[in-house]
Amino acid sequence: MAEVFPLAGVPRGARDIAVRLLEAGHEAWYVGGAVRDALLAERDPSAPRREGDFDITTSATPDQVQKLFRRTVSVGIEHGTVAVLDDENAAHEVTTFRQDIETDGRHAVVKFGVSLAEDLARRDFTFNAIAVHPTSGELCDPFRGRDDIAAGIVRAVGDPARRFLEDRLRILRALRFAAVLGFEIEPATWDALVAQAGELEHLSRERVRDEWLKTLAAPAPGDGIRLWKKAGVLRSVWPELAQLTPASPGRLDAAEVHDPVLLTAGMFWHAEVGPDAAETAVRRLRFSNKDTARVRSVVAALDDTLPAPGQARDVRRWLSRHREVARDAIALAEPRSRRPDLLAAVEAIELAGDALSVRDLVISGKDLQDAGLASGKVLGDLLRQLLDEALEEPWKNSREHLLARARELVQ
Repeated sequence: MAEVFPLAGVPRGARDIAVRLLEAGHEAWYVGGAVRDALLAERDPSAPRREGDFDITTSATPDQVQKLFRRTVSVGIEHGTVAVLDDENAAHEVTTFRQDIETDGRHAVVKFGVSLAEDLARRDFTFNAIAVHPTSGELCDPFRGRDDIAAGIVRAVGDPARRFLEDRLRILRALRFAAVLGFEIEPATWDALVAQAGELEHLSRERVRDEWLKTLAAPAPGDGIRLWKKAGVLRSVWPELAQLTPASPGRLDAAEVHDPVLLTAGMFWHAEVGPDAAETAVRRLRFSNKDTARVRSVVAALDDTLPAPGQARDVRRWLSRHREVARDAIALAEPRSRRPDLLAAVEAIELAGDALSVRDLVISGKDLQDAGLASGKVLGDLLRQLLDEALEEPWKNSREHLLARARELVQ
């Protein structure tokens, strides 16, 4: 008798799509992250639930899926995947049973018309090779993925070397699952992973970036960094991190920061990589312009020694240089015991309205021009001199004083 697993929380749209496929005479099963996460919750009911996708795998070909449903999007039709839109415009991926017949470690050529068992056999890890029937709740688990979930093990389906050869992104996925779930990687899977860890150069940089950021979303992000280093992929992806010390991941964990972009900046800082090199590195992995600028700015702020909380003048000057990322830098660099004091000093300066940039001065370049004091490049230099004095003593940021001081400086 087949084992039954009551899969809860299935969105109505996904359920309706699966039932319609069944009614049309096709096989249909739930697969993917939602099935895995439901079984993870069974292992540890107190663990936070992750939002997995209720993907559907089916015997219907992509053409049959598109004919059966009125609104579809071809998101990966050459690999058998069609997104079906439900009544609320939510997209649900429907993928034909498939089997890889050719692969180069990055792209695969697939064939359709295979069985569910053959489809599950091509998947990466045992806990991702589990399917649940939409109506009966029958659990199809040919590779005992449920047992591996219970034991906390990442295990490749079938021959690990072959699985990684088919798609080397699976190397990074294995490390990510181990870090995020707190699992151990099964020895044969680990050995095959390490053997191919130096062959990631043909992977899309965007896919590598995404796996890196997902890995740093682990409860203890340092675990992911340690695994990347131990497996031999850290230096391959981030050659700038050759000087990263064994203690650095622990320091990032101690910071209690869970923003992957910010953690990336912290990692470069711990490896003594300057802002220019850090910017070059994240651009290589196709970080967005916003995230690239943030990494550079945070590294620069950390390289510029953080001020002591009791030295208001030093705090103002540091804030003047790094105002946009001040809190990010403090979160990474300061131990929890000192962090509140420095944050309080920052907030006090902001609340007081102390001038931290030329724009904060109570007079503008136009005021100086109207007074006949300066123009052109001299004007900018004069404003910066006035700001420097206001950073030293905030009371000097008054119109009367600044105009008088500007006249003295010009003379």
